[in-house]
Amino acid sequence: MALATVNPATGELLREYPEMELPEILSILDKAQEDFEQWRERPVARRAGMFARVAEILRVEKEAFAAIMTKEMGKPVAEAVSEVEKCAWVCEYYAKHGADFLADQPIETEATESFVTFQPLGIILAVMPWNFPFWQVFRAAVPALIAGNVVVLKHASNVPECALTIEAIFHRAGFPLNIFRTLMLTSTHAAVAVAHPFVHGVTLTGSEEAGRKIAAQAGTQLKKTVLELGGSDAYLVLADADIDHAAQCCVASRMINGGQSCIAAKRFIVVEGVREEFEKAVVAAMRGYAMGDPASKDTRLGPMAREDLRDELHGQVSRCLAEGARLLLGGEIPQKTGAWYPATVLTDVKPGMPAYSDELFGPVAAIIPVRDEAEAIKVANDTRFGLGGAVFTHNVERARKLAREELQSGTVAVNDFVRSDPRLPFGGIRMSGYGRELADFGIREFVNIKTVVIK
Repeated sequence: MALATVNPATGELLREYPEMELPEILSILDKAQEDFEQWRERPVARRAGMFARVAEILRVEKEAFAAIMTKEMGKPVAEAVSEVEKCAWVCEYYAKHGADFLADQPIETEATESFVTFQPLGIILAVMPWNFPFWQVFRAAVPALIAGNVVVLKHASNVPECALTIEAIFHRAGFPLNIFRTLMLTSTHAAVAVAHPFVHGVTLTGSEEAGRKIAAQAGTQLKKTVLELGGSDAYLVLADADIDHAAQCCVASRMINGGQSCIAAKRFIVVEGVREEFEKAVVAAMRGYAMGDPASKDTRLGPMAREDLRDELHGQVSRCLAEGARLLLGGEIPQKTGAWYPATVLTDVKPGMPAYSDELFGPVAAIIPVRDEAEAIKVANDTRFGLGGAVFTHNVERARKLAREELQSGTVAVNDFVRSDPRLPFGGIRMSGYGRELADFGIREFVNIKTVVIK
């Protein structure tokens, strides 16, 4: 089976890549294991320092790398450039702090000496999605590599050129050949890599369904996994919120990457007293996202990544409308070739509707009116997901308590929208997955946290 690059703006088949055969897969894993034995012996500071060169390549050639993303999955090129810059940032951040995060930690006991040390595991399989085809790879790979592991990438089948380009960046930066490798595989053959005895951990960013499958496969082998899955992030707009600011933040979050983001705002939960004002502000902001050529720097909304994903999203919108939601904007598939879908706003969203209970992966905002703050919190937590969320109010102390104690998710923002940041741990709870990426927490996910006691 071939991995195909299809331009979602035009539907044009650009290139096909042959899927790797089993002998080639096994050979790559064998060579990665051989290089791991040498890579782990390099001092942490030396491993970390190599990422300065990676960051340099990313920054110098960001427009070229951005164009690949735009071509393969339709990301507006201005957003794609920002994504490459963020990858450079995570390289620079861990180059500076990685050695400190992995330093031995002495602990006072009755022994002469006791300490905790962080030692690499081996090969880490990274199963990555198409929506942020550079950032999510670097987010997972950089801390794992600095920790002394090696990384083998199984990227999404519709972004093979991104996968091969990332591999080439590491090789150009001077990394040993098999420290970072790409496996050209479809999802149906990923189990071969998961089960391989040299693979000691799996990190996946993707759908709830993909997470269940990989976790089950890894579980039979008792292998460590980190899963960053879907989300249905709740953004609470309370009665005393700055409505214009809240609407701008909600829409900015919702429309990142054309709404194709796990951490995007998806449920706008608004107190009834400010509901009408908020709806008008949201619609006005969403109108600013006109569909356009993703290769243009002025475009804010390109096509969705694939036509089947667009059709699935439209089906969810249609079901919401059939069940009583009201359409304030968009909601119709345009008569043009490609995976296009307009900025869409639904209101009067209620329990049981797809926009309330499921993840809508695309440019669709769902407004859920509630009576008061208490109901807003109840609705926010009434989900099987738990990735991110936000609250908008002038009462910052009250918002701090809501964020710290009452909203159930991995990240909560106050009067702002959620975004990943190399300095902060990132991940979810419930069906949004487990484990953490980024910061010091992320670099310690795929290490042996080893206790040493000396008498």
